[in-house]
Amino acid sequence: MSDTRLRAILRIQLDDLRAKGLYKRERQLQGPQGSSIRVAGREVINFCANNYLGLANHPAIVEAAHEGLRKFGYGLSSVRFICGTQDVHKELEKSLARFLQKEDCILYSSCWDANGGLFETILGEEDAILSDELNHASIIDGVRLCKAKRYRYKNADMSELEEQLKDAAGCRLRLIATDGVFSMDGSIAPLDKICDLADRYDALVMVDDSHATGFVGPQGRGSAEHHGVLSRVDIITSTLGKTLGGAAGGFTCARTEVVEFLRQRSRPYLFSNALPPPIACAALKAVELIGQSADLRERLHVNTRKLRASFEGAGFTVKPGEHPILPVMLGDAALASKMADKLLERGIYVIGFSFPVVPHGQARIRIQVSAAHTPEQLDRAAAAFAEVGRELGVTAGEPAA
Repeated sequence: MSDTRLRAILRIQLDDLRAKGLYKRERQLQGPQGSSIRVAGREVINFCANNYLGLANHPAIVEAAHEGLRKFGYGLSSVRFICGTQDVHKELEKSLARFLQKEDCILYSSCWDANGGLFETILGEEDAILSDELNHASIIDGVRLCKAKRYRYKNADMSELEEQLKDAAGCRLRLIATDGVFSMDGSIAPLDKICDLADRYDALVMVDDSHATGFVGPQGRGSAEHHGVLSRVDIITSTLGKTLGGAAGGFTCARTEVVEFLRQRSRPYLFSNALPPPIACAALKAVELIGQSADLRERLHVNTRKLRASFEGAGFTVKPGEHPILPVMLGDAALASKMADKLLERGIYVIGFSFPVVPHGQARIRIQVSAAHTPEQLDRAAAAFAEVGRELGVTAGEPAA
């Protein structure tokens, strides 16, 4: 009976999601990730991946993964402290720490686990966490696991953050936690101002830089480098599942004592299998490629400027910024879903985002530009968006026939 009741309750809720345009359908890819992908038997241009530098199917990355498989095997079948640590894991941790100019690094199965295993491990009841309201769900859930006092400040609102730092003055430790790049908006956190406040009120700064590591900043070291405060950010968490190869895995970079204590007490690290060696080898190659040349980063920025100008010229409302995340704001969830479907018919793969991924009334199509996109692909996308925008009345002009 309980099973029957549960299924009935869930069916009602699922029907409600469909009726409101909030139901999320998964389209199946028939091949590897790339600037173009195969969906339902045809090639479409992909603007949905976090594949910012186009490394997800880069030949050197694929070969590195193959070599990792041949040399180190498929998986460890164990956690790190028992029998799951290989040379390649230590080498990758050293490489990431060196790249982000921190003393040490610890690998996780994902950045979600890195965030989930951070706060409760290093903070206690006598401490405080000050978190941006638009932080990623993994930070939010990680904070929930922690017994520290919780403060939430309005997105990038330094006045409110300062007031909360004053309120938390009696705490042993104060940790400001923020995304480096807010993934739904493409906005970069004002880390220079955050670090200034942290210095003034003796606080620590933690940044989840998943949407910045590898391509934001002069050397691709992320949002902290972009703002010139890399040495002033205490803890950086990030992912291997976006720019750094696009497979899976996450990490935390910080001072030696922080990483050492995480190895002793961080539950997602202690109770999860070691990162598969092919992924570790591919990530090592990704860090190497990023350090060798700025060509991919420059191509990404050129592509971003080109497509943003096209969208704005066509009359779309695009959130301002310089990041390759381009949120085309539509407001209505059903409209966002309908527009994404019509664009797919024209060979452009995008997804409509709506609540709970974004706030109510702020539905959008989030375009993610890649260095792998060609000028021709960008032109095709701009033309398709303009046509569908007119057809649905999103932009000015006569609806398409």
